[in-house]
Amino acid sequence: MSDEGTAPAPVVTAAQIARLAGVTRAAVANWRRRHDDFPAPVGGTAAGPLFSLSAVETWLAGQLKGRGVSPEVALWQSMRSAHGDDLAAALVRIGSTLSEGEIQSGALPDEMSNIIDRLVSERSAPQLFEDLISRYVASVGRSGAQAVSSPRLIRVFVHFAGLVDGSVYDPSCGIGSVLLAVQGPRTTLLAGQDINPDQMRLARLRAGFTDGLKTRLETGNSLRNDRLPDLRAQLVVCDPPSGQPDWGREDLLLDPRWELGVPPRAESDLAWLQHCYFHTAPGGRTLIALPPSAAYRRSGRRIRSELVRRGILVSVTALPAGMAASHNLPLLLWELRRPAMPGDEVRSVRMVDLTANDPDGSLDSAPDQSADVPLINLLGEDVDLSPTTYVTAAPPDYPSEYAVLRTALERQLRELAALLPTLPPGPGLGKTDELPVVDVSDLVQAGLVGTEGPEAISTSDQLDTDYLRGFLRSANNTRRTTSSTGTYRADLRGAQLPQMDIEQQRRYGGVFRELGEFERRIQEVAKMSDKAARLAYDGLTNGALAPDAIREGGK
Repeated sequence: MSDEGTAPAPVVTAAQIARLAGVTRAAVANWRRRHDDFPAPVGGTAAGPLFSLSAVETWLAGQLKGRGVSPEVALWQSMRSAHGDDLAAALVRIGSTLSEGEIQSGALPDEMSNIIDRLVSERSAPQLFEDLISRYVASVGRSGAQAVSSPRLIRVFVHFAGLVDGSVYDPSCGIGSVLLAVQGPRTTLLAGQDINPDQMRLARLRAGFTDGLKTRLETGNSLRNDRLPDLRAQLVVCDPPSGQPDWGREDLLLDPRWELGVPPRAESDLAWLQHCYFHTAPGGRTLIALPPSAAYRRSGRRIRSELVRRGILVSVTALPAGMAASHNLPLLLWELRRPAMPGDEVRSVRMVDLTANDPDGSLDSAPDQSADVPLINLLGEDVDLSPTTYVTAAPPDYPSEYAVLRTALERQLRELAALLPTLPPGPGLGKTDELPVVDVSDLVQAGLVGTEGPEAISTSDQLDTDYLRGFLRSANNTRRTTSSTGTYRADLRGAQLPQMDIEQQRRYGGVFRELGEFERRIQEVAKMSDKAARLAYDGLTNGALAPDAIREGGK
């Protein structure tokens, strides 16, 4: 049966469910794991499933997790109230309490203790702590800080690390996310160091929830003050801070870690790489994420040359954009291996280009995405180790890809028209401006509105989140939160909302939610249209495609 003229049932993403319920995406993922009756996906992909909006709303209503304040949000707001922006300190305080098995009187504010008691009755203390860590990682990542590794990058390390026998070391471990993620049943030691004391306290607390695994976690600057000089690990993982202008070169000129040469002042990335390799046991491996420039900067060519000549470099993988927590630039994952004995050196380097992949999709390379490059071919004047220099993608199957894109676009365009809500005439131009208003800053002060990264979120069952976000985009509020240069500022202090009862808010909120989905689908269609047009131009001009003979006279 044809579906033309029939409006498709509304669907939502996991992110939209989180906004609907006032929780994080991590909480939605936990619901899917813990609740067998959570609605199954009705479309999308494994990495980006789509759910029936009506089924989700019914489930949320049954779980009493809908428009009211969820315990997770209430706890997060309580943490912010008690500790401000120092959420790491708040997590340390909660983690210390949870690790003791029960909440001692006076250890936490009463409000926080009551919420934690409720949450611990639904899940284990380690799981609750990890859920809070996930929210913290999402919050820090959206702020543009480089203090934590993103979940996407953690998945990369886990994929390429495989099953680890022996010890694991991370010299820039932060809160321990990568270190804890790569450990397995045959891991014997988790070792790490970081300059940030609060981050290290969190890492120790998280490690304390593991089942008796031996740990060595030190605080300090790994380059300037290596606290584990005798450690040699089977696997070294590192997501280091990049572009450090003063990493201590002048004080470390004679340091034994520089086996491949003293890194120049501008090459802090290669200083971290050599630090990692120094701590790698014979036969062991290093996995380190570095910016693309580390592979081609002229200042680092001598060290790169030694890396290749000595048969140490196993592979370089160009990752999809969006892997880093603080920016959307691509990263390269370098894999090094210390030879177990003479003659154990590598003879070629595998270059892998995954930049065209979905960052949440497969991390396995297709045949046309990798190349095994002999060492001699890498030793050019610049010793460029960028995978894109050596990997040539196979040409697309123009006819089939174009046909698939065209069919998908036709379907998307039909669905798009149905997504745009029908809107009858309103009370009159400017009439909403006549309603009593409330300053959003007052709502923030009262704890009724919070923020998650750049977005505002309601923490009250008397304020609809979608209504809040919709009116924050009004012309008046946009003018108030836009600078003289035209740049939008995520500043709630000057914004105002018209006062409406909760039912009116939800009516407006529902429409704003539909408009948000319409905008998201428009962006998808724009990307698909651009890809289809480029494919058509290329195919027509290279002979892979031809004009349709049926289109007589260009019609």
